[in-house]
Amino acid sequence: MEALKEAFKKHGMELVCVATKEEALSLAKSFITPGMSIGLGGSTSVAQIGLLEYVTSLKEITLFNQYEKGISMEENTKRRREGMLSDLYICGTNALTKNGELVNADGSGNRVAAQIFGPKKMLIVTGRNKIVENVEEGFKRICEVAAPKNVERMNSTAMAMGKEPRHSMDNIANKWAYIDGDVEGRTTIILVDEDLGF
Repeated sequence: MEALKEAFKKHGMELVCVATKEEALSLAKSFITPGMSIGLGGSTSVAQIGLLEYVTSLKEITLFNQYEKGISMEENTKRRREGMLSDLYICGTNALTKNGELVNADGSGNRVAAQIFGPKKMLIVTGRNKIVENVEEGFKRICEVAAPKNVERMNSTAMAMGKEPRHSMDNIANKWAYIDGDVEGRTTIILVDEDLGF
């Protein structure tokens, strides 16, 4: 993992390795301070470590939570846009390469947009299962693993909420991002030595 940390450091990103989901949650909490604004990108990994539940319980922050039940699509879109200018943006990643790069794809694009520019600070939570050799393997992982599982997850969620399932392989990964570097200090990646998300 030291080589991976060095690879990301060379690309201006901090990679912090932890052993468990519990350690990841404890570390993630240290990035959150009263009065800050927080944006969210869709992430099973963030939910799995308990971070989504934690931030939604906080009263002393401004959370642009597009996943709140009962809000309209208009409000959902508004909150996604507001998240682009947040103090801290929390999300996962589809793949991270051994060369120190991030590879992601989105349907709407708010997560990949935030990773590129906008929020003051990025906090990315990911599991060891997202590590790939190179960018090409990252693209492959998205097409063969992440996208199909996210289609299933998002359609199941929609149906559970009484909505029409609308996700497919044609629209789940419309917008792609390959990030080769960032301004030093902006992006922190918490890598958990467990399999997380898709």
